[in-house]
Amino acid sequence: MNRLVRGGLLLLGGLHLSWGVPAVLAPRWFFDTFPGFGRAWTAAYPPYNAHLVTDLGATFLTLGVLLLLAAWFADRRVTAVVLAGVLVFSTLHLAFHARHHGELAGGDLTASLAALVLGVLMPIALLVLDRRNRA
Repeated sequence: MNRLVRGGLLLLGGLHLSWGVPAVLAPRWFFDTFPGFGRAWTAAYPPYNAHLVTDLGATFLTLGVLLLLAAWFADRRVTAVVLAGVLVFSTLHLAFHARHHGELAGGDLTASLAALVLGVLMPIALLVLDRRNRA
């Protein structure tokens, strides 16, 4: 497995875990403070729902673990399946937020949509890189 692909899997896995752990363990805090740095993107979609935030955290944790396992196993098929799953989630997540902005506007809306677009583009790029490197 190419170091760039493995590094991308590790980066995405770490990001998903860093979002999932607080969403599961402290859903209210996650809702009020995500993504951090004084921003509150999740809170722009009220009302707060502990069940929903905890389920989202479980999804992020699951994807994070799968991404890290793909990096560990370095198997083309495992990598493709995991990245396809991340791509489905990320595309659906982007599609929702592209249509529903909640209370986000201006720079926060632009930054959140840009982050979601990157969440779609990165798995695509890793799939393409991995396929080219193994061909």
